[in-house]
Amino acid sequence: MRLFIAVWPSDNIKKELIRFMHDLKTQGTGGNYVPAQNLHMTLAFLGEIKNADPVKEAMASVPAEHFRLSLTDCGYKGDLLYVGVKGNQKIKKYVSDLKMALSQRGIECDKSKFEPHITVIRGLKGKRPAKPAAAPEEMTVKKISLVKSEEKDGKRIYKEIYSMTV
Repeated sequence: MRLFIAVWPSDNIKKELIRFMHDLKTQGTGGNYVPAQNLHMTLAFLGEIKNADPVKEAMASVPAEHFRLSLTDCGYKGDLLYVGVKGNQKIKKYVSDLKMALSQRGIECDKSKFEPHITVIRGLKGKRPAKPAAAPEEMTVKKISLVKSEEKDGKRIYKEIYSMTV
């Protein structure tokens, strides 16, 4: 099964992201918009994993506290358009500790530097819009989720299979 560890946006952040995507659509920005129910911030992408139990153990082994996040300007990575997420050092330390706990259990994950963001468009087409800022919405993260990603009828479906309160 294809897994990743993520934070789901609060209702206020999700509403702002939906408004932001609507604005992009009215400007004629093309591409594959992420469905509202799939909006998330990936903490660690794991890829294909046969047994999720060691992932759950790794997640449970890493102490975490609530942390605050807020939206920042949008940016591009290849053909992705994303909204940046600003947090405090707690989230970066948590992700670093989480990746270490996963590695200690033999679970490989994306080794790239953690740059908090929420992807809103994949396969960006046409002219790139100016870098508009999303509204300065904030949230307190109180839950980390292990998410299963599968494709059904040509659509990507995300299903939370485990979560932990922070």
